[in-house]
Amino acid sequence: MPIRVAILGLGKIARDQHLPSIAVTPGLTIAAVVSRNAALDDVPCFPTLDALLASDCAVDAVALCTPPQVRRAQAACAISAGKHVLLEKPPGATVSEILPLAAAARARGVTLFATWHSRFAAAVEPARAFLANRDLRAVTIVWKEDVRVWHPGQAWIFEPGGLGVFDPGINALSILTRILPRPAFVTAAALDFPANRFAPIAAELTLSDETGLPIRAEFDFLQTGLQTWDIYFETDAGNLVLSSGGAKLLIDGQSVVDDGIAEYITLYKRFADLIARSESDVDLSPLSLVADAFLLGRRRIVTEFED
Repeated sequence: MPIRVAILGLGKIARDQHLPSIAVTPGLTIAAVVSRNAALDDVPCFPTLDALLASDCAVDAVALCTPPQVRRAQAACAISAGKHVLLEKPPGATVSEILPLAAAARARGVTLFATWHSRFAAAVEPARAFLANRDLRAVTIVWKEDVRVWHPGQAWIFEPGGLGVFDPGINALSILTRILPRPAFVTAAALDFPANRFAPIAAELTLSDETGLPIRAEFDFLQTGLQTWDIYFETDAGNLVLSSGGAKLLIDGQSVVDDGIAEYITLYKRFADLIARSESDVDLSPLSLVADAFLLGRRRIVTEFED
């Protein structure tokens, strides 16, 4: 019998990525939708998770595509009901709220999967293999996109816990923490807050590792035109570029990987595999770097932002 998945939150990411990926992943099927203001044809829809769980609609797992500020309570409710849980990135509004969920999932015997979809891009693992045996000299992240294109009308992203520019920026940090040979940590940050918002719209980070590796990151949520999701690595054996959010890999200018593989299809295969093996996957290192950027960051007030 396939794993019956309920989607909580039927916004852009759920429609663009989650629903089509579940539809083509063997062993998974859409069983229900939870949304207060949207519905899906031919699929049972409920206004709340409590309403779903109180119904006779059978589900085995839930995918939380709701804003991060409300995910902890939803995940706790689903775990208590014996459901496997997939958390969109970031897994929550804070670092400390996630580990108790992992402990609850273990105690209940269900899977908790804190996802980082950019880690499933085609060039990420080849880049990790290349860097494993090289001497890294410098890393530069340039991650700039247009919030009006990717998050139209989503005011929650600039509320406390919404992360602002770190909502896309954490994708870069999820790749970084996956492929670096040693853990990185934040040493300095500057965060630009619109005068009328509670989360930054741009940021500059300085990071390092135990060897003193210089790492610099630039995040911008107001990039119009060409969208930029690139990471540059200088090594003793050549320069590596991960571009297009991890879909493309160039070494010394030569294309090694150029594959627009659907990240979420691979992500859902991983979810199905974790459930089959009764395991969880909860890595908080990207979220920890963002939290540290807020702790160390110099706050700069900039022009008001209106969507």
